[in-house]
Parts: sequence; C-alpha cells; structure tokens
Amino acid sequence: MSLQCGIVGLPNVGKSTLFNAISSGKAEAANYPFCTIEPNVGVVTVPDDRLDVLTELVKPQKVIPTIMEFVDIAGLVKGASQGAGLGNKFLANIREVDAIAHVIRCFQDENVVHVEGRVDPVFDKEIIDAELQLKDLESVDKKIQRIDKAARVGDAKAKTELEVLKMYKAALEAGRNARSVEVSEEDKRAAIGDLQLLTAKPVIYVANVDENSMLTGNEYSEKLREAVAQEGAEVIVLCAAIESQIAEIEDPEERQLFLEEFGLAESGLSKLIRAAYSLLNLITYFTAGVKEVRAWTIVRGWKAPQAAGVIHTDFERGFIRAEVIKLADYQQYKSEAAIKDAGKMAVEGKEYVVKDGDVMHFRFNV
Repeated sequence: MSLQCGIVGLPNVGKSTLFNAISSGKAEAANYPFCTIEPNVGVVTVPDDRLDVLTELVKPQKVIPTIMEFVDIAGLVKGASQGAGLGNKFLANIREVDAIAHVIRCFQDENVVHVEGRVDPVFDKEIIDAELQLKDLESVDKKIQRIDKAARVGDAKAKTELEVLKMYKAALEAGRNARSVEVSEEDKRAAIGDLQLLTAKPVIYVANVDENSMLTGNEYSEKLREAVAQEGAEVIVLCAAIESQIAEIEDPEERQLFLEEFGLAESGLSKLIRAAYSLLNLITYFTAGVKEVRAWTIVRGWKAPQAAGVIHTDFERGFIRAEVIKLADYQQYKSEAAIKDAGKMAVEGKEYVVKDGDVMHFRFNV
C-alpha cells in the first residue's frame, strides 16, 4: 500500500534540502521562496533491522523493503488561504497526503532569508496553522450550509452531522486544529470524512537546527516543543544540511563513521521515516523464501485476509489460512523446516489479527 507524507513549511526553512536528503528524487534548493513549484515525490525505504535478520537467515535472491512516499510541497506564506503566493495549489497538494511533516526553522543564518524577517519557530508554526484552519473553516461552513435545511426539517442523520460540524467550526474559530476535536470515529467519518480537512491530518514537527544543536536541540527547538506539547505531537530534531551530507555517502561503513563523528546513533532522517510510519498507525509483516525476503506495510489491526490482499487481491478473495512464524523463533531455530519440526509454526484463520514482525505464508484458492 502506498502512503504519502507531505513535507510542508514556510519558504526557506529547509524543506527541499530535507527532501533531497530523504529521497532519491532531487528538488531544487534555492535561497528564495517557491523554488519548489510542483510537488516532488520521493520513494524511501523504511529502516527495519528485522529485514536484515531475515536476510541473513534465509539468504534470498533479492530483498525488498517496505516503502513510504514523501512529497515536497511548495512553501506557504501568510494569506495562502485567500490565494496568496501559491496558496490554493499548496493547500490542494496537502489534501492528497496521508500525514504532514511540518518543517520549522530553528537556526540563525544571515545568509538564508527568512520570509517573515525573523526566526521564531512558534510564530512560523502558527502561520501555517492559521492558514490551514481558515481553509478548513471554509470547508466546514459550506457543508453546514448544505445540510442545515435537512436538519431543520427533522432529518436525524443530518441533525447529528450538524452538531458534530458545529464542534469543528467552534474549534477552528478558536484557533485549534480539527484533530483536537474529540468525537467518535463513526461521527467523524459521517461529518467530515468527505471534507479531507487539512488540520485533521496527523503531523510530525521537524525542528531544523544548526550543526551544533543536532544532539541536544537549542532554544528554538525547545520553544517549539513546548508549543506543541498539548497536541501530543512528536518533534524530531535534525540538521537538514548535515542529513544531506549523510545521504550522499553510499558506503554503509563510511556512513556509520560519519554518524559517529557527530555523536549520532542514527540519522535524523531514519528517525523521521520511522516516526511517520508510526504516525500513520502502520506495521510491517514479512514473507520469506529463497527467491525473496520482503516487508509489507499494513494498518495496525488488520486481519490475515486483509494483509494477504496487499500482496494480491486473489490472496484475500480466496483466503484459506495463514501460516505464521514469530521472528524470535526464526532466530532460534534458523530455518523454516526446523521451526515446523519444533511445532512453532502457527496456523491461523480469517479472524487472526496480524502482529508487527510476523513472518507469514498464505494459503488461498480462487
């Protein structure tokens, strides 16, 4: 399944530099607003040590990791909700992604222009929030107008939707994001499922700091962390300029030495990719054989037939059973044959909820 995380932020905060580092795609990085006009899409692998473990045990002909797509979206400016800058295009691009990585400038550099004239991460965040909230408010108001008449004449479904929509309207007017509104999933789907509200999307904040602040952050990243604490959102601290250097190193040992030189256990990009994967409530299961060891992305809570359908729709349609091996058992017994002999291969039916890290074989008939 292909899922997208949009990289957003004001111009000149390091979005395109980050995108260049995170993906095989190359966005133009320049010291002026709107250098990224069309959204660039980069496909990146999700770091997963378990794939290495399986590869070492099975020794397949090829290895296929699971992936995510990151989209570099044009920089936003104040007034975008009214069409300023590339506002309408920018907002339309955000609607299409599943989650948002909001890059915020947390460094001083006289050589890099700040679109608002000063470095203030909380103010920058609020600009983006305000523009997205205004656009969402417009969408909510339009739907309220559409269903108000039906609600007034006694349509029970319309009445319930209207009540929920008014909750979202109140939150947005108060400067809160749609994701802060607490309603049931059923009511949410009915009221705003068709609106694709921008501020309802899950978000990660990326504090782009200077080289000296990569390990501990700085006063700017701390202010950002404090400002988003009530949202329960994750803040990833990284230096996009250094991450772009790390990404250029192809040799794994040389890359590891580079990380150690800066005192990093892993790259900030690896943390960001994993955080985005987790934010979307995704897990990984594996298939393993001599031809191929492969990681597959599914939503947490999916049952075996749904998981099988990611490989091929026939697998879901004709699902019979799933044979499931735990990775720890693979590590202990070393081979599938030994796992079977030890009675450690479970046979599961249609109601089995797939666990993160399961190694699976599907039996089907169509």
